[in-house]
Amino acid sequence: MPTTTARRPHARATRLVIVLAMVAATLAAVPTTARAHALCGPLTGMAATVARALDAVNVFRPIVDTSATACPDQFADVEPVARRDWVGDQVAGAPSEAERAEGARMPRGKSNKPQTKANCDDGMAAGEFACDNVAIWSHVSMDELGGPDGAITFVNDMWGWTDAQTRKDYALVGTGDGVVIVDISDKLRPVVNGILPTSSTDGGFFWRDLKVYANHMFVGSEHENHGIQVFDLTRLRDWDGTYTTYDEETIYTGVGASHNVAINEDTGYLYVMGADPSQSINGCGTGLHMVDIQNPTNPTFAGCYDDDNYIHDTQCVVYDGPDADYQGHELCFNAAPETPAGTSDPRDSFSVTDVTDKANPVRLFDDVYDGGPFGYSHQGWLTDDKSTFFSGDELDEFVSGIPTVTRSWDVSDLDNPVRMDDYFPGTTSVDHNMYIEDDLMYQSNYTSGLRVVDVSDPANPQEVGYFDMYPESEAANFDGGNWSNYPYFRQPNVVAASSIDRGLFILNPDAG
Repeated sequence: MPTTTARRPHARATRLVIVLAMVAATLAAVPTTARAHALCGPLTGMAATVARALDAVNVFRPIVDTSATACPDQFADVEPVARRDWVGDQVAGAPSEAERAEGARMPRGKSNKPQTKANCDDGMAAGEFACDNVAIWSHVSMDELGGPDGAITFVNDMWGWTDAQTRKDYALVGTGDGVVIVDISDKLRPVVNGILPTSSTDGGFFWRDLKVYANHMFVGSEHENHGIQVFDLTRLRDWDGTYTTYDEETIYTGVGASHNVAINEDTGYLYVMGADPSQSINGCGTGLHMVDIQNPTNPTFAGCYDDDNYIHDTQCVVYDGPDADYQGHELCFNAAPETPAGTSDPRDSFSVTDVTDKANPVRLFDDVYDGGPFGYSHQGWLTDDKSTFFSGDELDEFVSGIPTVTRSWDVSDLDNPVRMDDYFPGTTSVDHNMYIEDDLMYQSNYTSGLRVVDVSDPANPQEVGYFDMYPESEAANFDGGNWSNYPYFRQPNVVAASSIDRGLFILNPDAG
């Protein structure tokens, strides 16, 4: 599930900044339960140093008894757009979804063109969203995601799944209430199947993170005692056409609250990060909590790695890159906003861990980079040839006022990765999640939306398209926009992107 953090305070103070300033003024206001986005905002000076050091030493352990003080929600000011604000749901007189399924056609003289489709013409889509070479196949509103119970009020992380048997594509959309499942096999007319509700609503922030292995979805959340839900996606083959509330097959209870999950589909191991140590088994901390999921409905503890202390996100692969020394090893490439054990020196780093032996993981590399006066190493992704790792920091723009930046490392020699030149796309928003498919990197950068970057020359990335789903502004804040994306569907030229305030966009990144 993602996280977020802050950038430099703006002259126009918002309600959140005022609250945070009050928190910074008194260290007693350090939240009882510091979470993955624990620094609740742009603290500065000694307050920031002390708060972050305490937070990173153990992001979930109560440090000061402040039961009356709640950690402010940096998304509290999000104003969701429940319905599409640019088109109607369908053409007057058009057959319903059920009637179309029975073969009904549009009456003579009427257009059967889906109303949510919008081209990118003269730099705009639907007359509202700035774009370049990226168009809208379709859109699922917050209202539609919520089904008969009403609009979803907060969309966050997402993933996808293609059913190898039916060849259907599904977008799996994290919300404040659970994971909403959307069939996008007809990319022009997506169908919401239903929701897997959260397994806990106790404490914590309500976003979630999810991945897929062997036709099963694994879902974690920062809700206390949530565990990792396991849901058999093949059950979708029996969908009855109504909005369905699903239950999970099982819950892995080796962790309670957690921030993020990653899966290596080649080995069948799940990696849980930012887990609450007080709810974790076998003494695991906030690093990599490793779980054997080769039998998906019987996940079992496999080991833990805590040398980097807190790890926010990772990509774990069976290495087949250019460094011959590590061919065939299982390696994890980590975003680690860490404070090393025994120190009070907060650092932002990119690290590499060899997890081939789950009982004896070994750190290969750790590079502390300049995150600005205050940063938060967040997430990154390898190029397909495993030669380069791109990484985003979620707090540097917000706190330091720097432009959006992506850092990168040449990892062709894993014993000595080399920091490459930073990539600046020319925006001011906070960057969040990024994924690479072939030579294209798809970046979800909150208020500036989905950015498509050609990384065929990793030393010289070039933006080739974008879709800004938050027309209100491009400010370095968390008021709305694109949280995450998924570019790996069976259908070509289809990328699903989650919008915090507007729901789910199905986008065409080859609309030039």
